[in-house]
Amino acid sequence: MAKVLLVDTNISSSPIHKFLVSIGHDVTVIGGNPQDFLAKTVAKYIQADYSNPEILAEVVARNAYDFVVPGCNDRSYFACAQLNSDGRYPGLDTLACTETINNKQLFRDFAQRNGLPVPGVYSSDSCPENRSLIVKPVDAFSGRGVTILHFPDADSLVHAQTFARSMSGSQTCIIEDFVGGQLYSHSCFLDEGGKVFLDFIVEEHGTANPFVVDTSRVVFDFPEAILDRLRSCAQTMARSLGIGRGLLHTQFILQGDEFWLIEVTRRCPGDLYSQLIELATGTPYAELYARPFIDLSYPSLRKEQRPSWIMRHTMSLPMSGTLGCIQFNCSLLLERMYPMALAGDALRESPFGRLSLIFVRASSATDLNDLFACTLNRELYSVEF
Repeated sequence: MAKVLLVDTNISSSPIHKFLVSIGHDVTVIGGNPQDFLAKTVAKYIQADYSNPEILAEVVARNAYDFVVPGCNDRSYFACAQLNSDGRYPGLDTLACTETINNKQLFRDFAQRNGLPVPGVYSSDSCPENRSLIVKPVDAFSGRGVTILHFPDADSLVHAQTFARSMSGSQTCIIEDFVGGQLYSHSCFLDEGGKVFLDFIVEEHGTANPFVVDTSRVVFDFPEAILDRLRSCAQTMARSLGIGRGLLHTQFILQGDEFWLIEVTRRCPGDLYSQLIELATGTPYAELYARPFIDLSYPSLRKEQRPSWIMRHTMSLPMSGTLGCIQFNCSLLLERMYPMALAGDALRESPFGRLSLIFVRASSATDLNDLFACTLNRELYSVEF
């Protein structure tokens, strides 16, 4: 039995915690919010701000953990990479690699040097006025601080940059081409040599907030030629960054046969993304994510993905209000529901507030298409205040 520190207390990390405990490890979680799911439900919880490197280092040294596992947010992975400057913990990338992946400006620079498809980037004094642009913080998440400018001029650019910097920890932002198309994620697992041995494509949408994914499903018939190019991009990133075994998760926008890489991460995606993959394909995603960090090899897996028709939806609102009643407007099979608010709670608009996270099962691809369309039109349910 090893001593393991899981650096996250959010509910999205609960499948990781469950796997670590199931194989006999002594697992402690750390995080600053005692109201988080894991903080309230597990036997061993340390209330501390793990984003402070001195605090995290002291906790790890005092408790002599054998392994450190990052959770489902960028701050967690970054904190673990900072801690691992001497390389003693397996599975973690270097801090320089982590910064390159997580910082939007650094990643765009890296991608352009390595011939990877990304949107064009502009400095504030060289922005074209005849094309749509998007301005966003280099280090924020969940759509915070993002502005789309379809007719950019000097005043709107200044306003958008000011807003983006206000949401940035480093107070820096990036200006780039706004590319239209459908958002997807390519979530792949790499072997020791940086080769993709397993991957998934997930279609993603934002219904309450266009910059925040709240509705998604696994795509089983994604064009193989485009998937091969995505795998090639992943392997180029792995080779150029010197990364090996583990998850590489990429969001991209597809328009016709052309795609652009938008964001990349090595940590497990949030909002229980792992459970979408597991329910839809039967693949133990959370286990595969955790194994490199506890120095375990990958298990043998079935090559065929037997599709189950599952939709993941984060119930949230485009405006603030007080939660009263949730009324579903069509019949549906709720596979799982994770409540995140109570009647009477004051709810903020997306991305700052959430009602519930649901997984809905359909009987066929056609039924899932109908359910998806209903959800994208925000007709699945209504909320009374």
